[in-house]
Parts: sequence; C-alpha cells; structure tokens
Amino acid sequence: MTAERQERNGSGPGTGLRPGIALIGLLAVLAGLPSAAVAQTTERVIVNRYSGLAIEGYDPVAYFVDARAEPGRPEFEASQAGAVWRFRNEGNRASFVAHPEIYGPQFGGYDPVDLARGITYGGTPRLWLVVGQRLYLFGREQHRDAFAADPAGILREARARWPALERGLAR
Repeated sequence: MTAERQERNGSGPGTGLRPGIALIGLLAVLAGLPSAAVAQTTERVIVNRYSGLAIEGYDPVAYFVDARAEPGRPEFEASQAGAVWRFRNEGNRASFVAHPEIYGPQFGGYDPVDLARGITYGGTPRLWLVVGQRLYLFGREQHRDAFAADPAGILREARARWPALERGLAR
C-alpha cells in the first residue's frame, strides 16, 4: 500500500491508532487483562469501584489467623478508610475494627515493589505475604518473590516514596 493510500485510509504513519490495534486494546480491557490504564488507581485504599469492597472481599484477618487468603462473608462487614471490609466471622471482624492498622494491607494494598520504583500499582489478595506482623499484597508473583528475598531493602525504598505517592491519590 502506498503512503498516499495509507493516509487516505487513516492507517499510515502519524495517523494515530489503527483500528485493529484499538480493537485489541478494547478487548483486553473488557476481558479484564491487566494494563497500565486499568491497573493504576487513585484510591488511598484499593477498593472495587462497583462494590466498594476492599481487597476483593477477602478477610484481612484470615491472613494472620489462618495463614491463607479466605473470602469474607456479607453478613460480617465493617466500614473503615472509605472501604467495606468483609470477614469470615465476628471474631475476625472485631479484631480488625480494634486494630485496622495491623490487619489492613500496608500501603493501602499497593504492591510495595512497585512503590519502591515510584509506581502505584494495586496488589491482589491472592498474592500476599505477612512480614514483620504486617500484610503486603503484590501485583505479580515475581514481586512477591523479590520482596521475600529482601523485605528490608524494598520496604526502605517503598516507605521513602510512599508519602509523595500517597499525596497524589484521591482522598
């Protein structure tokens, strides 16, 4: 195809996104595949924008008590930090309400490895570690593994960058 025909058809260099590429991007977003536009968030505590649930409805206390990610139940909920938190039972709910700073994910659920790099990227409740009696969520397995290998170094960088990154997040 000649350059003149490409320009007429809107597919030549400098004409923006080609329809095929735009369609692939749209399908990836609709399919729920991670992308920079979808993964970035502006919340201080990551919540599902449709349900208002923090950490996808998983019980934050279960990571400490059961040593695994467990979904919470709708009949055991609490509101804190602009989010709805779910729990497996009333005991877990009461523990969280008494000490949300201990049981809630650190950095509002953002991946500490990305924070150390100066990026706010949400972690998933299925990729987690409890280190130093605190819960950390990760966006990728590789980040969880890197954090496990050097939590002190990554936390030093993440804590140094967190105040500036947090100021840029919505209240």
